[in-house]
Amino acid sequence: MLEKTVGVSESMETPGSQTSLHRANLERVVRAVRMAGSLTQAEIARGTGLSAATVSNIVRELKDGGTVEVTPTSAGGRRARSVSLSGDAGIVIGVDFGHTHLRVAVGNLAHQVLAEESEPLDVDASSAQGFGRAQALVDRLIGATGIGRDKVIGVGLGVPGPIDVESGTLGSTSILPGWRGINPGDELAARLGVPVYVDNDANLGALGELVWGSGRGVKDLAYIKVASGVGAGLVIDGSIYRGPGGTAGEIGHITLDESGPVCRCGNRGCLETFAAARYVLPLLRPSHGADLSMERMVQLAREGDPGCRRVVGDIGRHVGSGVANLCNLLNPSRVVLGGSLAEAGELVLGPIRDSVSRYSIPSAARQLSVLPGALGARAEVLGALALVLSEMGDSSLLESTLSPATPAFT
Repeated sequence: MLEKTVGVSESMETPGSQTSLHRANLERVVRAVRMAGSLTQAEIARGTGLSAATVSNIVRELKDGGTVEVTPTSAGGRRARSVSLSGDAGIVIGVDFGHTHLRVAVGNLAHQVLAEESEPLDVDASSAQGFGRAQALVDRLIGATGIGRDKVIGVGLGVPGPIDVESGTLGSTSILPGWRGINPGDELAARLGVPVYVDNDANLGALGELVWGSGRGVKDLAYIKVASGVGAGLVIDGSIYRGPGGTAGEIGHITLDESGPVCRCGNRGCLETFAAARYVLPLLRPSHGADLSMERMVQLAREGDPGCRRVVGDIGRHVGSGVANLCNLLNPSRVVLGGSLAEAGELVLGPIRDSVSRYSIPSAARQLSVLPGALGARAEVLGALALVLSEMGDSSLLESTLSPATPAFT
């Protein structure tokens, strides 16, 4: 609650008062900068709907309070001022658990990655082992930045499986079988002592590409990840769409062939059975070795191996069928292909576009661009950083700015 020294009646932050309006405008500006990393004052005005004069006053107040930093820049050939959150405002941490890896990143509120590291993770490791490894890696990276632990605002955590939105527990997953039924957010929060925000890897990949990668500048996109499974992260009007149960985007379980292979979900002929590593790599291993990975298959395809090129093309056509369904239902403006398969470039993107053109509504296909992810294996951990930036509140950031002497201009 905001207080002034001039009287009890003026200490109340009543709806519609100058004080509450001023605070709301401060929060609008801080949130806009927090989500974008840095913006010019003109961009803040356009994004928030506030007047240029109001933005200028608020930025000056936030700068004086130590909440933001302002640096000279240029926009459209003209001098401008770039506004970003102060480097002293705090840090956020991203943790990404994958099928075979653990990746951790530390970033500040200006969207700068300060430290990042990845290490192998045995898929059969218990959750306790996994979280122990994550805690040790987080501690090491925070130490490497030289920033105190008290500056940690929150942690974003990515896991390769659906999260129940009501209980926060990890649902059925054959990718991390020893983790079923645990609450990963509570587990990691207890170890690190800060709030933890959890989402699945496809949603975090979508967030990462939206903020830092191939999704920048659009508000509606689908991020497709093809790895041990097939999933999609859906962004609608600039926000991740999870659905009431948290399972939106399970594109891997669209039925392509009712007489096809039995999927891990119990149905037959799901897209995943025609595209995921566990189903397609055995087709090539008799001739390419038992240790063939998706990354190696893509590399061989790029080098001209006919068998690998055929499988990559087939995966693209099948994924394109699923993307066509998304286009008909949601009409996104962009599809971003993530994971190691994206490294195949046009060998996979071309077949995806062909299927989209064949199976989707013509108007939806014309409006769609299909691009490879720009972040590669980093998409999920950067998305975990973005998750904290999107979920955290602004009140603590404004503590130094809002004071009893704060003028109530708007």
